[in-house]
Amino acid sequence: MNPFKKFVSESARVFQSGTKLPLDFKSKARSVIPRKPADVLIFSPHPDDECITGALALRLLREAKWKVTNVAVTLGSRQGRRAARLLELKNACDCLGFDLIVAGLENINLESRKKNPAQWREAVSRIARILAAQKPRVIFLPHETDVHPAHIGTHYLVLDALRKLPRKFECFVVETEFWGQMAYPNLLVETDADDLADLIAALACHVGEVRRNPYHARLPAWMMDNVRRGAEIVGGQGGASPDFTFGTIYRLQKWRGGRLQTVFNGGRVLGAKKNPAGLFR
Repeated sequence: MNPFKKFVSESARVFQSGTKLPLDFKSKARSVIPRKPADVLIFSPHPDDECITGALALRLLREAKWKVTNVAVTLGSRQGRRAARLLELKNACDCLGFDLIVAGLENINLESRKKNPAQWREAVSRIARILAAQKPRVIFLPHETDVHPAHIGTHYLVLDALRKLPRKFECFVVETEFWGQMAYPNLLVETDADDLADLIAALACHVGEVRRNPYHARLPAWMMDNVRRGAEIVGGQGGASPDFTFGTIYRLQKWRGGRLQTVFNGGRVLGAKKNPAGLFR
């Protein structure tokens, strides 16, 4: 008898049970918070990316009491789904306590950047205005080789917008990954079971997306694999695996003097017991 057969069967059963849980989770109404500029901006290529890569942002909201705003760069490529996706997005952000800015741009990809410079300049100006108005401490955006054209496009869109701002503008830049892995990440952040359950519930608000591909139910497995990878590529080859189950991999840098700059040497592993605000001093 292979002793791992039950383990594999149970893993499959748990995944299948997750796909059958109710979607469109309704959160309790949030208490009213006085309006203020965001401490954190998440530049999401599509509605749902704020849930998939937003674990660190959620910790900053809950543990550091920072205001987090999701910037919906696009509402997806299918025009007939955009109204529904916007409603799903509002529900997901309410579920997590994120504020929302809808940029509502189209054709955010490298082909447009190259072949339609006028449209690209307008999109860059829109993002630059958001950055200038909000003056965030931290921004999140996909890394430059995150496979999906809109993810790669969003990376270059935000960097082009940063270059339009005065050289004195500074903020921390957290690059995220989902469709493609970063070659040189430097941060692995633990997510506890409560936060992960809330991220999945928010992701399940994107009903039309998870019905065609139940990646909300796969999020725990993805985060477990992040810990496997992060142990070696962030923590250092040959080192011991962190003593936690779920995590997300990022690359943390700082925008200063009109360019990205390194903030620390080597990699960092942030466990659930440490306040994430300490990364941004």
